[in-house]
Amino acid sequence: MASSSKAGAALAVLREDLEGEVLAPGDSGYDEARTVFNALIDRHPAVIAQCEGTADVVRAVRFARDLDLKIAVRGGGHSVAGMALNDNGLVVDLRRMHAITVHPGSAAVRVEGGALMSHLDRATQPHSLATTGGRVSTTGVGGFVLGGGNGWLDRAFGLAVDNLLGAELVTADGTTVLATAEENPELFWALHGGGGNFGVATALTLKLHELPEFSVALLMFLPETGPEVVRTYRDIIATGPPEVGGAVLYITGPPEPFVPEHLVGTLLCTALVTYVGGEEGLRKIAQPLLALPHEAEVVAAMPYADLQCMLDDPPGLRNYWSVEYVTGLPDELVDVFCARAPAMPVPSECQHVLFPQGGAIASGPGEYPVPYRGAAWTVHPFGVWEDPADDEQALRWVRDLRADVRPWSTGAVYLNFIGDEGRDRVVAGLGTENFNRLARVKRQYDPDNVFRYNHNIPPA
Repeated sequence: MASSSKAGAALAVLREDLEGEVLAPGDSGYDEARTVFNALIDRHPAVIAQCEGTADVVRAVRFARDLDLKIAVRGGGHSVAGMALNDNGLVVDLRRMHAITVHPGSAAVRVEGGALMSHLDRATQPHSLATTGGRVSTTGVGGFVLGGGNGWLDRAFGLAVDNLLGAELVTADGTTVLATAEENPELFWALHGGGGNFGVATALTLKLHELPEFSVALLMFLPETGPEVVRTYRDIIATGPPEVGGAVLYITGPPEPFVPEHLVGTLLCTALVTYVGGEEGLRKIAQPLLALPHEAEVVAAMPYADLQCMLDDPPGLRNYWSVEYVTGLPDELVDVFCARAPAMPVPSECQHVLFPQGGAIASGPGEYPVPYRGAAWTVHPFGVWEDPADDEQALRWVRDLRADVRPWSTGAVYLNFIGDEGRDRVVAGLGTENFNRLARVKRQYDPDNVFRYNHNIPPA
């Protein structure tokens, strides 16, 4: 650690040289800048560098290395473990870098490192193009993609990482690197699931797909109907084309016009069927669900970017999530999954979720470090609540659901869906052989493990 006089002088130089803004404790805006999505996280960086471009990122990284400061990288700030922040270190804050450049002719888009899903989806929508994104509009594109990336379009278009064409990085020594299939191919491979371990991603280039029509069916059922709803949804996925996706989940009835007033604030089983196509085709596919007695119904064509905003959780809530990938969805597992739902805190923003896999997820490139690709379903307890008095119940519900479904688990894990659950879970999220290969790449690009505020891969 540098002396206080050296640190003070270096900070003054950084404030002068950075095109963006530099914030330290006591500065106006500091507390707002250190606030992240998860209200359970309360950390106090020594410096927050709000970068305007790649040159600022280079300056910030070199400043931190010179003073031997820890470095965290912030994009959307949606890491449930709060990995976008640290205590007494430097945060490279990319949020000012959110430009989107769409190239319709080559079906590609360049996304700056601080862009959110809303920036990406709204930019590509006028061209009737899209790529697999997260399920809320406030998620950061960079962390989402580099961690693997699944969303409403993954069965049709593959995981987000399957659509990665190139990445621009600032590495641990403050140099800029381009990674593509032709240039630095081993680093390019590592970025397909290895997360932020290898540098600061200042821009990504992603493949786009035609999306002229998109439609959704949202149906709400009384919770006791859950097992029948889940089995029906399972059969729709099994027999439907890869253009069909969505989720079946238990939620608290939201105060929306389509939800009967007496069900607002109560536990409901909800089926969301998404379809890369028009409403008529969706109705045919969703007919078995539509035929079940339900309490609320919305079936409509809508812009994909609009669905991305529908499930946004307000900031300032408490978060704890986890996941298990399962080999199938037999009736016994359906019953186990549904039986755990009443333990979820209600009312709250928690979601007791099943996501389908298959389609382009399963048929995608097998060489990347995303070992959950072959699983049939995702069990995702997504804990989001407001009252600290619910902490114990929420954490217990997440852990108990994982334990309940573990007999069917593949053992693999999507790291973006979990917090800090230990080294074994990181290895499970990448695969043992992949983890060892990633550690060798880490040794080349970050031998001192500067970028360790992530699901960390120590250098070999």
